[in-house]
Amino acid sequence: MIGRLIGSVCQRVPSSSYRGSLMMKPQVVFVLGGPGAGKGTQCSKIVENYSYTHLSAGDLLRAERAREGSEFGQLIANYIKEGKIVPVEITINLLKKAMEDTMDKDAKKFRFLIDGFPRNEDNLEGWNKVMEGAADVKFVLFFDCGNEVCINRCLERGKSSGRTDDNRESLEKRIQTYLQSTRPIIELYEKHGKVRTIDASRSVDEVFADVKAILDKED
Repeated sequence: MIGRLIGSVCQRVPSSSYRGSLMMKPQVVFVLGGPGAGKGTQCSKIVENYSYTHLSAGDLLRAERAREGSEFGQLIANYIKEGKIVPVEITINLLKKAMEDTMDKDAKKFRFLIDGFPRNEDNLEGWNKVMEGAADVKFVLFFDCGNEVCINRCLERGKSSGRTDDNRESLEKRIQTYLQSTRPIIELYEKHGKVRTIDASRSVDEVFADVKAILDKED
């Protein structure tokens, strides 16, 4: 079933289907890897060097959690604290709105890095249901990094980030969630030739050199 979902998501359809207009459909690169693999850092460098807009599923959820009057704020906070995945409908609607807002402001900004999504089968199914025909998924950029390296990076980040989930207990839960739920999604995209894997255990500059090689080739 999930293989069919991936195949369906990757199909191209006429750009006029997006929001009923002739504007370009969003061109999406999913950015995946364990917590602390450096996804956000590398996305920032990509944005500096290429015409991509970086959308972090986690950042959008945290912003919504903090937004005054949000009906989902407490629910999101509880899921994040427990290292669990937030209900897919909330995440996809935040992503969809962010893409629409970006393209409304500048129609040329149609390339998006979606960081930390899809994290599980439910995410992928939800994306297919809401976004099929409305966006082209180009490939998955996979930052592959050992669990202990990821944990140590997040613990170091937690000293200054203020994030409540940058502690060992939450991190170990997040790592397990990633291994059980996200890695299978990466493996399934790989079967469709849609994964570009990078060794993310190295320095930021070394990792970005590989990222550049991939993006230059894809473009």
